[in-house]
Order: sequence, then structure tokens, then C-alpha cells
Amino acid sequence: MTSASHQRGAAHVFPIVGVLLAIAGPAGAEGLQPGFWKVTSTPEVNGAPTPPQVKMRCLTPEEAADVDKTFSPEHRAQNAACERIEHELTGTRLRWRVQCTGQMSMDVSGTFDFDTPQHYTAVVTTKASIGGQNMNSRVTIEGERTGECP
Repeated sequence: MTSASHQRGAAHVFPIVGVLLAIAGPAGAEGLQPGFWKVTSTPEVNGAPTPPQVKMRCLTPEEAADVDKTFSPEHRAQNAACERIEHELTGTRLRWRVQCTGQMSMDVSGTFDFDTPQHYTAVVTTKASIGGQNMNSRVTIEGERTGECP
């Protein structure tokens, strides 16, 4: 794949990765604390690292109480039919997998590990194909509670 076609393919997948990064804010396994969180996402696209993205997020008590809603993606995509095919929630881990078919074929999986009430790690992987272009991404995520919401 040429650099230009690689960039065009990335342009199609990045909106999806962006949605996944948006959901990658702290959620609420047993004991995960509401408050202000620093979320660092480090993507790799087709094996090439991209700069980390750091976002601050205020996690409400309601969001902390519903890990499934806060961390699981909505299985919707433009011009595609998506279905959740795997889902597992325990006290310290959330795992899910979504597949989409249509104009864009996509397989997205996520594993979130809540190791303390103030820290979690996650990995979200995406395999997508659109217009004959394949794109693979892996986003490593770390969430750290930094204090109370401003």
C-alpha cells in the first residue's frame, strides 16, 4: 500500500477510532471512582505508531455506576450493519467485540482492566476494510484519576 493510499485508508478508519477513543473515558467497574480523569490513548495504525492523545474527563457518579454503558461502544456505523458478538463483564474486566458489515466491514474488540479504583488500562483493536483498502489499528489506553472534577 502506498503512503497516499495508507493515509486515505486511515482517514476512513480514524472517525471510528475517534468514536472508540471517546468511549474510552473512565467508566465504573466495582470501585472505580468518579472524578477528574486523565486518559492517554496511544494508537498504532497498520503497525505504525501515532502520537499519543491525552484528554481530561470528568466522570460522574452515574457514569461510574454503569461500566457497561460507559465503556461499551454503540454498535452503529454509517452505511453498515453492526452487531455485538461478544460481551463479558466481571468485577475488574470488561471485554466486548463488535462486527459490522456493509459499505465498511469492521471487526472491533476491546478489553478494559480496572486494576485500582484510580487506574485502568485497555486495548481496542480494529480491523476494517472499505473500498478494497484494509486498515488495522490498535489503541492502548491508560486512565488515571487525578482528583475531583473542577
